[in-house]
Amino acid sequence: MENEGPSRTALVTAYARAYHQIADQPRILTDPLAARLLGVTADEIAEWGRPAETPSGLDSDEGMLRLGVGDRPRRLFFAARARFAEDRVAQAAATGTRQIVILGAGLDTFAYRNQNPNLRVFEVDHPATQAWKHQRLAESGIDLPEGLTFVPVDFETDTLATRLDEAGFHRTAPAVFVWLGVVFYLTPDAARTTLEYIAGQSNPVEVIFDYLADTDEDRAQLHARAKRAAAVGEPWFSYFTPTDLATQLHNLGFTNIEDHTATDLITAYLGPSTEFEGAPPQALRPVRILRASH
Repeated sequence: MENEGPSRTALVTAYARAYHQIADQPRILTDPLAARLLGVTADEIAEWGRPAETPSGLDSDEGMLRLGVGDRPRRLFFAARARFAEDRVAQAAATGTRQIVILGAGLDTFAYRNQNPNLRVFEVDHPATQAWKHQRLAESGIDLPEGLTFVPVDFETDTLATRLDEAGFHRTAPAVFVWLGVVFYLTPDAARTTLEYIAGQSNPVEVIFDYLADTDEDRAQLHARAKRAAAVGEPWFSYFTPTDLATQLHNLGFTNIEDHTATDLITAYLGPSTEFEGAPPQALRPVRILRASH
């Protein structure tokens, strides 16, 4: 990520979520704050939805934004993974969970749309991203809810456990951890360390995260995409086979595991569609989302 602001990934996700509000019907996720937080109008968002003029443009920041916004399958997955996480948070809150930790919160807007005053939301991210977000929230007039706590964590110098403890997070109380668009940018050891921390939370606890599945049929495409990600300064480090990941989670103490392909998740919200019949769209083939709890 850039030291002066959010990562390209965070921006792509936010622009895609904003474009989803005007381009896709029915909507999977309703997020009226996405464009407002970015400081862009509907017309400007629509412009980002147009493809880059040249293929080489996809190697630029603008090209990445246009790809993330204009690629409908990718855009629908960004909306679906957020909706899936928010649905799970709502279900957990209904049974008494009062702590939500959003790891790598980026430009997520859940805390500012949340209608449950009993929820305490901890947004964890790099200090530079949070500083940029603070500025945008102030400039856009989006109020900070009482239940929101920013937890700046620089993983090169800080530990998640220490920073959450200092922020008032309770290890002995139920919690949901939302961890979207992050795991593949971490080393396997770093990902496991975070999962170990989450697994140590008192019952009930659950974590929702997306990951890249390293399967025989998708390995070549996955590695080609990883090279492109590395070329723009955001390399991928972690891939998992679904079976190995499930075993790792069981060994950490998670007893319930729910794993979905990206296309299955989208279809669950939109219903059957010819759009996803047959082979999944190339951009979504290795992408999965998982919920683990104990």
